[in-house]
Amino acid sequence: MKVAFATLGCKVNQYDTATIETALRREGCDIVAFPGGADVYVVNTCTVTDRADAESRQLARRAKRVNPRARVIMTGCFAQTSPQQVAAMPEVDYVVGIGRLAELLRAVRGELDDASGRIFVDNLRKAERVSTLGADVFTGQTRAFLKVQEGCDLFCSFCIVPFARGRSRSVEPREVLVQLRRLAERGFQEVVLTGVHLGGYGGDLKPRIGLADLVEMIAELRPLPRIRLSSIDPPEVTSRLLEIMRASDVLCPHVHVPVQAGADGVLRRMRRQYDGALVRDVVAEITRQLPEPGLGTDVIAGFPGESDADFAAGYEMLATLPFTYFHVFPYSRRSGTTAAKSADAVPPGIVAGRAQALRRLGTEKRRAFADRLLGGVASLLVEGTRDRESGWLMGYSRNYVRVLVPGDDALVNSEVRVKLTERRGDRVLARPLAATGDANVGTV
Repeated sequence: MKVAFATLGCKVNQYDTATIETALRREGCDIVAFPGGADVYVVNTCTVTDRADAESRQLARRAKRVNPRARVIMTGCFAQTSPQQVAAMPEVDYVVGIGRLAELLRAVRGELDDASGRIFVDNLRKAERVSTLGADVFTGQTRAFLKVQEGCDLFCSFCIVPFARGRSRSVEPREVLVQLRRLAERGFQEVVLTGVHLGGYGGDLKPRIGLADLVEMIAELRPLPRIRLSSIDPPEVTSRLLEIMRASDVLCPHVHVPVQAGADGVLRRMRRQYDGALVRDVVAEITRQLPEPGLGTDVIAGFPGESDADFAAGYEMLATLPFTYFHVFPYSRRSGTTAAKSADAVPPGIVAGRAQALRRLGTEKRRAFADRLLGGVASLLVEGTRDRESGWLMGYSRNYVRVLVPGDDALVNSEVRVKLTERRGDRVLARPLAATGDANVGTV
């Protein structure tokens, strides 16, 4: 049986798709590209905005156009929050909510009949554990993801995720370590720990622990060479967590702190649990503790009620802080959220202009960071694809700089020390250290 996947949204969705794919491969299914002629199409949907819902619907229609006789199964956040709406689409055969892996596999195998129904969705606000684990196949990737936390209890005014993913719940540390060892056995050199609200890890466990406790256990056991953390909200980037990262050569010096806005008034309307002063303090502590850290952030441009003065204040804060890259999101309405009911929406043209200005600032910061590192040594994990323009191998340094290096395919999925020699636009070029004769000690 041929199965094709399409995945929208975040790293947690990518992990869930990998879990499903792992299970199907063990059953002998062939995983094929989505444009090809599959027998079953699984669309792992996103619902973070109304536009994401539309993209999910488009993928279902596209699957039926490719093969009108194929089964189309919708899963993920849009399927979880709007199952009746999704099931009403003539192209959709089954709607399977998050965490219903057994039913999803039965739907793929064609084992469900009319008596079983077409919709399989639980109320995840009542869920007490993470039920989707075990991914060890990440097609086309040399880095793996591991979901250690699921759900969210913050209820930011722009976000539907707590309704889609349920309440915050964590994977037991023992199971996290088991999964890391499995991924190491599969040959992965780097794993990204991810979650819907990663900084909330452990609050539901008994005894209660924190993310720093989990990270410390991993650092002590060293299950594989590189561990990277995904997004952590500003209040949860603690001095203890940073101290553990600084002391370990397994934990990558890379912190992604989703600030979302720089003006206190906008942060209050977003129902974020911090202000600009805390962001400044956290960023100062990161740069004090970690040498040349990769420091990223998410920013929403044009949130309802964001005045020109709000945007200017936020822009100034982001410009003065040592972030090394931005992910910029023009505000997009999400039905069912508090922000969607706001009467003071920012005109689309202004939203687009603010997003463009923030992206330009992010580009400047990314290039300035790369320039600062030139002449130094980086530890590069080489990926399996090559840069189309140069034909060179590609990979990321430990502090999340995208680097190109010449070499043969034997270097793929290995960590190579390189000297950063040149920046061309957004491209950082390097040479293997052995070829440079350079004996620099500092490595990023």
